[in-house]
Amino acid sequence: MASMGSLKMISSSLKLSNPSSIPPNQTQNQVVSSLSQSFPTKSFKISASPQVPSTKRSSKNTTTTAFFFSNNSKQDHDSSRPAKVQELSVYEINERDRGSPAYLRLSQKPVNSLGDLVPFSNKLYSGNLEKRLGITTGLCVLIQNVPEKKGDRYEAIYSFYFGDYGHISVQGAYLTYQDTYLAVTGGSGIFEGVYGQVKLQQLVFPFKLFYTFYLKGIPDLPAELLGKPVDPSPDVEPSPAAKATEPHATLPNFTN
Repeated sequence: MASMGSLKMISSSLKLSNPSSIPPNQTQNQVVSSLSQSFPTKSFKISASPQVPSTKRSSKNTTTTAFFFSNNSKQDHDSSRPAKVQELSVYEINERDRGSPAYLRLSQKPVNSLGDLVPFSNKLYSGNLEKRLGITTGLCVLIQNVPEKKGDRYEAIYSFYFGDYGHISVQGAYLTYQDTYLAVTGGSGIFEGVYGQVKLQQLVFPFKLFYTFYLKGIPDLPAELLGKPVDPSPDVEPSPAAKATEPHATLPNFTN
């Protein structure tokens, strides 16, 4: 900003004793000369070419209009996700060597009650029981004890780990006395962007469970995760090679 002294100098230099007697060209030259002396480091350029209005605002308005009145972008995104349902079967087996599950009686009541927590981690096997896949890890919150059915209702949040392939996360109701469905909430690795549901079948509580995933939104699963599953029953057991975690019977870098 110009100082007061500079403004005074401009003002005094523009005071002409008889402005009407000076030709217009000379008056203009005097004004330009005065400005040049007061602001020696500034250059004032007057462009004769017309200014083009900025298009930023119109572009923004167009974007806003498209956002509110067009669903094409969402439809395009949805159509790019694979809609095919892929089934994946796995067994979760507690071999009593992981200190799982741990029962935390936060309710401090002698019977299972609302608020009790059950963190757990079990071993994960392929549906044909020929390959060790990894582990499950999660937490169950007891919602309701159901004595007439000799069981409990939990809200469960847990993950299935598949070595280098990544993991699948699920959440939902876990009933110890009947089959239930949980939501597939996401995943990592080859399971990035996955959604769908998984059916949980209780075989021997809390030691053997069978899961059937119905997965959508991901490319085709690798063959070693598939295969004809063994029919679920309380008597199923992993193959000796898978149980011993022999190299040919495990996934690469599986979590133990």
